[in-house]
Amino acid sequence: MRFEEMTPMQKAAVALVAFGSEVSALVLKGMSEQDLESVTVEIANLRDVPPEIEEKVIEECHQVFMARQYISQGGIDFAQQILEKAVGAKKAREIMHRLESSIHSKGFSLLKDIDPKQLTSFLQNEHPQTISLILTQLNPQHAASVLSELTPELQGEVALRIATMEKIAPEILQEIEQTLEGHFERTAGGEMSSSGGAKAIAEVLNLIDTTAEKNILQSLEAEDADLAAEIKNMMFVFDDLVLLDDRSIQRLLKEIETKDIAVALKATSDEVKKKIFANVSERVAVMIQEEMEFMGPTRLSDVEAAQTRIVEAVRRLEEEGQVIISGRGGKEEIIV
Repeated sequence: MRFEEMTPMQKAAVALVAFGSEVSALVLKGMSEQDLESVTVEIANLRDVPPEIEEKVIEECHQVFMARQYISQGGIDFAQQILEKAVGAKKAREIMHRLESSIHSKGFSLLKDIDPKQLTSFLQNEHPQTISLILTQLNPQHAASVLSELTPELQGEVALRIATMEKIAPEILQEIEQTLEGHFERTAGGEMSSSGGAKAIAEVLNLIDTTAEKNILQSLEAEDADLAAEIKNMMFVFDDLVLLDDRSIQRLLKEIETKDIAVALKATSDEVKKKIFANVSERVAVMIQEEMEFMGPTRLSDVEAAQTRIVEAVRRLEEEGQVIISGRGGKEEIIV
């Protein structure tokens, strides 16, 4: 193995092994599925790595990390100057070339620092499809803030377009990015891709205030009832039962058959199980546990069906004001 012939993924594998399991685990969590698979294969194929190669890989990682820090401190030119003084002009060019894709200014990446009210003012007169596309490029919390600021009419239209959005042609993305860059006249890094769908709007609605959420869901139901139902179920998944307070859990359990609870708990987190068992009597807890043991191995499809029935009950009870889901956006719920 020669350092000069190593691929970037091989270097990544060597670095991850050198950094140790705890650090590597944190890095792997942030990788895409494709990159995760590739680097895992490289790690599995690693044999004895000479100490000098490991040292070169770690040094290169250090240089790249420092280059990113210099860019954040003073921009690309500043980073280039510092690196040239530290490692020479040739090496500095190599490092900067390696970072080229991530330091290229992209319009969508500018939005992360824009105040939601300012961004809404800019978007208010844009076509709903353009607004929808831009919101899919924001994190859910930021998108929720912007969506809350739009007029009620626009909220429903934009939400529907996000939920039904598919892949966007690269040239359209580029055109919108150029417009954003020209308007805000700032620089930032990051590559963006378009992604919409029911899950995207569900994540936003989970964070939006209740009034706006109801307005949007009503608009969606009028346009596409099936899509609205899909979004509602995505907004609250079974493991989110931990977000219910004890009184709400107790109210929910009155609506659910013991068998459904037992089946649903066959494939869930210990936290959810603990939440359920803490809110039933000792007799009912024993009944649920006996039911789970008696049924033996259960098809995942049956478990998911039982969980869906419980999720639907939560949504219905929330609409009726009988249960409260904590951790939602908007004004704080006050219980008196």
